[in-house]
Amino acid sequence: MAHRTWLGALAGAALGAVAARAAYSAFTRRPPIGDEKTWTRTNHRGEPLTLLEGPAFVAGAGAAVALAPGLPPRARAAAVLATVGSGALGAYDDLRGATSSKGFKGHLTALARGEVTSGAVKILGIGAAGLAAAALLPRHPGEAGRGAVSAAVDTLLDGALIAGSANLANLFDLRPGRAIKVGLLAGGPLLTASLVKGATAGRTSAIDGTGLIAGRAGMAAGAGVVPGRAGVAGRAGLGAATGAALAAVPIGAGLALLPEDLGERAMLGDAGANALGALLGVAAVAGLRRPARLVLLGAVATLTAASEKVSFTKVIAGNPVLHRLDMLGRRPA
Repeated sequence: MAHRTWLGALAGAALGAVAARAAYSAFTRRPPIGDEKTWTRTNHRGEPLTLLEGPAFVAGAGAAVALAPGLPPRARAAAVLATVGSGALGAYDDLRGATSSKGFKGHLTALARGEVTSGAVKILGIGAAGLAAAALLPRHPGEAGRGAVSAAVDTLLDGALIAGSANLANLFDLRPGRAIKVGLLAGGPLLTASLVKGATAGRTSAIDGTGLIAGRAGMAAGAGVVPGRAGVAGRAGLGAATGAALAAVPIGAGLALLPEDLGERAMLGDAGANALGALLGVAAVAGLRRPARLVLLGAVATLTAASEKVSFTKVIAGNPVLHRLDMLGRRPA
């Protein structure tokens, strides 16, 4: 079971990296919509750069998830939906967005006045995509047998985590490489947790005998099947492999595009940052148990609320460790 988890992670990272680089090369030659000027923006230095890194991340990560070996069909569908859906809505805001309303609060306030901004469309759309992805994802061992109300609450909370992660990642895309670095710092622990979980499940299955077989049988049989210790371990191992692969894809895609971002030639924009956060949210839902997911949702909500009052850029600049990490690989300010 442990080797399955490792192989899934390596395959996900490799596919993400190769597909993202290929998509970026293709899109810089022929943009998916419009021409080169459609995607050109001015950065914080007043210099031009392209937003095509975002569509490249969406296409690359989406293709990698679609092709990654061993993913359960429902998890694959959920990840593709969250990644491509959030990325498409982010691209819509990149190309059609106005600056009259900013931030989560600003867009919802405008919506309350009857003004439908591109940001509000994106927020509501990403919320729906996150909820749909959460509904598609298989339940964790120990959570599958709960009642309908508990399952519905879990879906709502998991959908909020996926959508909230998509929004939060975008809040960091204000300086070269920052959103990708945040994605790597978030994805690394998620990947590690899944690898450890897979190793633990593998040891339990080896002790009890037929964990993987029993786990698959329990998943296929559904309600009414109460798997033994080996069956639970097998199902946990399958969940760990899924979480590891899903966490590895954005890590690989992000690392492949990081040189363009740090070199200030391109940026993720809303399309790439929203897709990055959404896919990490799906990986968290797939790989973490309910208590950990609730803690993570609380952290996402807290940081999102803080962003309405506090500038992340100022906080990072005022902290020596965060500032050094933020400047790593960048041109001097």
